[in-house]
Amino acid sequence: MDPEQIPLRDLHLPEMISWWPLAPGWWVVIGAALIGLGYLFRYWLRTRSRSAARRYALRQLQQIVVEYDDHKDIVEFTGDISELLRRTMLAYAPRLDVAGLAGEEWLAWLDRDLAQPVFTSGPGRQLLDLPYRDRHASHEVHDLSQLVAAVRHRLATPVGGRS
Repeated sequence: MDPEQIPLRDLHLPEMISWWPLAPGWWVVIGAALIGLGYLFRYWLRTRSRSAARRYALRQLQQIVVEYDDHKDIVEFTGDISELLRRTMLAYAPRLDVAGLAGEEWLAWLDRDLAQPVFTSGPGRQLLDLPYRDRHASHEVHDLSQLVAAVRHRLATPVGGRS
């Protein structure tokens, strides 16, 4: 028999395997990835909201320093810093722990969770008397950069291990 007369047809290869629809295993991987991303986003939002008061306070401190450079009123400057510390610490800690503190107790509380006591025995001690001086009397020149550094360090450090 003549091979050309045999009724043969070409081989038909199956179609290429499509990437869609996805196999069930890929749906599980995609679902797990979305759940993981959701938890990461929630964690990021929670940490961001916890540090919002800290970021705001540090911006306010910078603004107070800039305003002091304009008016050079040490009484207003230290009063503004003292008020900023009080408001920020009320945001960090329970109101009952912070609101009634004054004088040495307030400075000791500010030194809480810091490596070195910068308020009870450092530059932060100036907050006890500078805001209450006579505004119009002559004052000796104070190095306020150390006070600002101490306040910045206090504002940046979480209270009680909270971040």
